[in-house]
Amino acid sequence: MICGFSGHRPHRLPWGGDEDSPGCRALKARMAQALSQLHREGADVFLCGMARGCDLYFAEAVLDLRRSAPEVELWAVLPCPSQADRWPAAERRRYRLLCRACRQVVMLQEAYTPGCMLRRNAWILDHADCLLTVYDGGSGGTAWTVREAARRGLTVVPLWR
Repeated sequence: MICGFSGHRPHRLPWGGDEDSPGCRALKARMAQALSQLHREGADVFLCGMARGCDLYFAEAVLDLRRSAPEVELWAVLPCPSQADRWPAAERRRYRLLCRACRQVVMLQEAYTPGCMLRRNAWILDHADCLLTVYDGGSGGTAWTVREAARRGLTVVPLWR
């Protein structure tokens, strides 16, 4: 079974970029529990768009799971090579380390274009059986992805709100 992920960037989270906050720690714990459960149910490939915020939490949680379940695969699904170019330096380093730890890196196009982030999300849905989400009910790319997953009949597993 293949599980995709969609979630918010730091500016949409109550704790912003403070990953030491109780809310962020609680979300990461729920994420780890959900990944373990999905793995017990047969998920062994996890697709991640590698955006700032929740995507990077997800990637790290999958790699943590892989320590006890080496058959688990993390795939980075990147919209374009410049995705992280304008991020803060520490997050660019984190992104590069996570991409190197992935079993597969899928690069969808050679350069940024409008809509490439949604095309990345659509690619994840095209290849996933279920979608794990961190979604606040608002608008944006995660909203589109959650609605599209439901429209396609994928199992949607919400972690937050």
